[in-house]
Amino acid sequence: MTQAPPQRQRLSRFRLRTRTFTVLSAVALIVTVTAFDAAHGQPSVKGASSTIVTTNTTSPPPNTAAPASGGISRSITVVGIGDSVTSGYNCDCEAFVGLYATQLAAQADVATTSVNLGVPGWTSSQLLAAMTKPGAFRDQVAKADILLVTIGANDLTPLESKGPAGCPASCYTPLVNTAGHNVELIVDAARAANPAHPATVLVTDYWNVFQDGDVGTAENGAAFQSWSDVLTRAESTQICQGAQSADATCVSLYAPFKGNGSVNATSLLAADGDHPNATGHQLIASTLLAATPQPLP
Repeated sequence: MTQAPPQRQRLSRFRLRTRTFTVLSAVALIVTVTAFDAAHGQPSVKGASSTIVTTNTTSPPPNTAAPASGGISRSITVVGIGDSVTSGYNCDCEAFVGLYATQLAAQADVATTSVNLGVPGWTSSQLLAAMTKPGAFRDQVAKADILLVTIGANDLTPLESKGPAGCPASCYTPLVNTAGHNVELIVDAARAANPAHPATVLVTDYWNVFQDGDVGTAENGAAFQSWSDVLTRAESTQICQGAQSADATCVSLYAPFKGNGSVNATSLLAADGDHPNATGHQLIASTLLAATPQPLP
């Protein structure tokens, strides 16, 4: 990812503080650095970040009615891939991947396991590279019964310094088109990782590719926020087209966070105005659950 200009000091999903990544690196080294290096060959563009894998196992409640899943007795593996939104960055909470698995277990009367492979700072090109290279990352994705994908916001990071005056539609269209095409290829690669048992894939878009709510308005101004909304809607269209072209389910997060565009998303965002807070992650999980195709895989 392109580094922020020196004068821009705010924290976002696109530019994280070195101190934060030092801490994340230490955790990641303990958990998965060997597997990550084998899978990718190099660290994330944000510095020494590595994939952080978290696993939860949730059992269905006892003495319930017949499973809505059609009688599934085995565990359903939920895998999340994407950027810092997937990873749960800047939220002292459980990310939506684990929350979704827990909610799915309760609703469908199945046991679930969740694996979070979100990497802060990743672009769609970086995720695609990981998906198409044999190694630990791809092997984890191949185990998914349900795959949750959130990627593409970091693809637009180079535009942030341009602003509305410097980036009309002719400027941002190539980048949003590329993001959408990469999403299609990512889903195809996920299915190719385990052709004998292709996962059910749900792909989300974003409520805003940059900061939002009160923080976004205060730091960037109303004109920038209007422009970032245009960018977000344009990329959402391409992400959904890419997902649908690969026979995945596109799940819009725009309306849940922003309504028709007039809703202030501050209550769903962390203090950076960029990443979801605990309430935001709960909302993402419930939105994904409502859109999950039936029967379960």
